[in-house]
Amino acid sequence: MKKRVFAIILAAAMTASLTACGGAAAPAADAAAPAETPEGGIRLVNNKVEVDEGLKKLAKAYEEKTGVPVVIESLGGGIDTQATLKGYYQADNMPDIFVFEGDLQYPTWEGLLADLSDEPWVSDTEAEYVADGKVWGFPTTTEAIGLAYNADILAKAGVDPKSITGPESMKKAFETIDSKKEELGLTAVLGYYTESSQLWWSPGQHIFGTYFDSGLKRDDTTYIDLFKDGGKLDMERAKPWSEMVALFNQYTDPAGVSGTYDAQVLGFASGKYAFVTQGSWIGATIVNDDKDAYEAAGSFEIGMIPYAFIEGQDTILTNSPNWWGVYKDGNVEEAKKFLAWCAADDGGQEILAKDCGFISPYASNTHSPDDPFAKTIAEYTAAGKTSSWHWLSMKEGIGQNATGVVFQDFAMGNFPDAATFLDTLQKVCENYYAN
Repeated sequence: MKKRVFAIILAAAMTASLTACGGAAAPAADAAAPAETPEGGIRLVNNKVEVDEGLKKLAKAYEEKTGVPVVIESLGGGIDTQATLKGYYQADNMPDIFVFEGDLQYPTWEGLLADLSDEPWVSDTEAEYVADGKVWGFPTTTEAIGLAYNADILAKAGVDPKSITGPESMKKAFETIDSKKEELGLTAVLGYYTESSQLWWSPGQHIFGTYFDSGLKRDDTTYIDLFKDGGKLDMERAKPWSEMVALFNQYTDPAGVSGTYDAQVLGFASGKYAFVTQGSWIGATIVNDDKDAYEAAGSFEIGMIPYAFIEGQDTILTNSPNWWGVYKDGNVEEAKKFLAWCAADDGGQEILAKDCGFISPYASNTHSPDDPFAKTIAEYTAAGKTSSWHWLSMKEGIGQNATGVVFQDFAMGNFPDAATFLDTLQKVCENYYAN
C-alpha cells in the first residue's frame, strides 16, 4: 500500500511539472469554415453536434416569432471547439453567442464576455455561471449528481427513499435491502465502481465532490476554498463523509474495483443493483444502449436522493455541463433577447426539452425530455434543493492522478478503515497541491 501511495504522489508531482511547462499560447484553429451571420441577426456556436437539428428548429421558431435570424454553427466530431473559437477571435470573426465550460475555460474568455447579471432569466435559475460576482454564462441544461435508485426495488423491499436523510437511515436502508437481496434478484445493494484507470472521475471527482457541496447553498465555497489552499480537508465534515464511502465499499458489487462504466450502468439498468453511484447522464444510456435490459427489468422508475452523510443534508448536486456566453463586441442586445426567449418562451423551452433532450435549469419550465431523471431533477430544482459542483475548480488532473486511485485502494481493502482512507487521501491531496 505504501508503494502505491508513493506512486500516486510521484504521479502528482510529474503532472504538476508537465502542467507548469505548458505554454499559454492558443492552439491552432481548426479548419472549419465559419457560418455567415445575416445582417441584424446573431450567430451561435454550439459544441454538441447531436443537438444541431434541435437547435436549428429553435432558431427557426425564434425567427418566425421575432423576425431576427439566428445561425446555428455546430462544431464537433473531432473538432476542438475552443481552438476554433480562438481562431475566430484572431480573425475578428467571433460569434455572438458561444459555448464555454465554466471555470476551465472562463479564464480564456475573461474580459471578452458581456455581463448578463441583469437579465430576467437569472432569477429563474440557480445554474448561471458566476465569476467575480457577475453572471457570464447562460445554462441550457442540467446534470445531477446524487445516489440514483430503482424505485421498484425499494418499494418491494419496503424502503421509502424519502426516509434516507442521513447516515443512520442510509445504513438501515442498505441493511434491509441486503437482507432481501436474493428474493429481489439483486447482485448487490449498490453499484459503486472504483476502477481507477478509466473510472477515476466517478469516485475521484463526483463522490469526492459530495464532500465539498452536499447540503450547502450553491454559493457556499467554504470547503473548496479550504481545499484549494494546499489540498486541506475539514476533518469534522470529512469524517462522516469517509464513513459513507466505507458503507459503499461494504455493500457494493465486488466487481466494481475492476469493472467498466458500461458494466456499472448495465447492472443498474438490468435491475441488479438497488442503487448506483452515477449521475443523471446515465439516463440516456439506460433508455438507448441498455434499452432491452431496462425493458426486461420492467422499465422501472428511477429516482435520486442526496448523498446525505450528515443528517439533514437535502440537496443533490446539479450543474450545467457548459454555458452559452455572449461576446461583448458582437450583437449583444439581440443575443440577450434570444437567451431571454429561450429561458421564458413555452415553445422555446419545449424544443429544448423534446428536440434537444435538455433538462431545464429554469424553475418556471414545464417541459421535460424523455429522460428517467428529468422528473426528480425538476422537483429538486423547483424546490431550491440543489448544491453546486465546486469540485470543478480542483487542481487540474487531481482526480485522474491522485484521488481516484485512493478510492480504488480503499475498495480493494488496502486500508483497514475509513480513518486510514481519509488520512491517506489528505496526504495525497496535500502532496498534489505542493507540487
